[in-house]
Amino acid sequence: MFDENVSTLLEGARPDQERSRHCSGSSRRRQTSPTVGVVFDSDDLAATQDFFTRAYSKTTITPDRGGSPSTHIERRWYGPVNIDHLDVRFHMSYEAAPMHRICLSQVHTGTIEEDVAGRGRDVLMPGDVALFCQPELPYSGRVCKASYDLTLFDVDLLDRLAGLDGERVQLLGHRPVSQEAEQHIRATLDYVRALVSDGAPVTPLVASTTAAMLAGAVLSAFPNTASRPDSTAVKTDTRPVMLRRAIAFIEDNADSPIVLSDVADSVHVTPRALQYMFKRHLDMTPMAYLRRVRLDHAHHDLVDADPADTTVQHIAARWGFAHTGRFAAMYRQTYGCMPSDTLRY
Repeated sequence: MFDENVSTLLEGARPDQERSRHCSGSSRRRQTSPTVGVVFDSDDLAATQDFFTRAYSKTTITPDRGGSPSTHIERRWYGPVNIDHLDVRFHMSYEAAPMHRICLSQVHTGTIEEDVAGRGRDVLMPGDVALFCQPELPYSGRVCKASYDLTLFDVDLLDRLAGLDGERVQLLGHRPVSQEAEQHIRATLDYVRALVSDGAPVTPLVASTTAAMLAGAVLSAFPNTASRPDSTAVKTDTRPVMLRRAIAFIEDNADSPIVLSDVADSVHVTPRALQYMFKRHLDMTPMAYLRRVRLDHAHHDLVDADPADTTVQHIAARWGFAHTGRFAAMYRQTYGCMPSDTLRY
């Protein structure tokens, strides 16, 4: 009933192996493009239920109204991340076993009525981004002629990123904590999908960096035990974990001759991914942030220094500013006076 090549792909084979497409009922087969792992297109309810079971978790589907149970699903891979697009062209209710993965949903058209444990049913509308289910819990709901994306990755990635000394991160809600958080997770998902659409070769480092960035965005956007006030891993700072670690590295090493690649290596991401995070959250480059930190240190040294014992040039050089004139211009723009005035008074 189910194409064995597709079954193998869904259950963990690498997407660079030969790919195939399965349809059942009024089934059609075709070769997929290099960027598409699996394409499923069927109006057979049993085949659709079988596909959902193999792709996500054991699932029971019940059509709510008449008409053809037409379904189209595309699955792509980006390293450890699955990026699925689903067109469910009928009304269906579903009940499923725990997925044991992080699954993010983004609705484009139609609606998804999601049963939330202890909170009743929540309706996801076009534009909404939410957790499709809690990884460790059964899930159920209703899809009403919806077009939507599901982005999935292993839940262990959250634990490694949060660094809670062996404790497992628990997600405490299915909606982002704020409108800003929803915009952030949506932008991150759009970025990942854009990478997939580019079709460029994916190296293991780039793939793992992208997965870590996505996991960091989840920790930042959704309520979780790593961001509770009593957590030692994350206090009230809602910036991604990797960004906070990069900032800490810069601040701890501002007196050393570090460059962009040093900061990126310290958090195990590519320089491009690091620049993306800094631009999105701080609206500056990592090196601009380093200059700001160094300028702040120089300011404090000027305030504390005795003009009889040191010079502006000496303090500027101590913090990596080789050109005294440029240092003075940057200092005046930031603090409203010349560095010599601070040293003098």
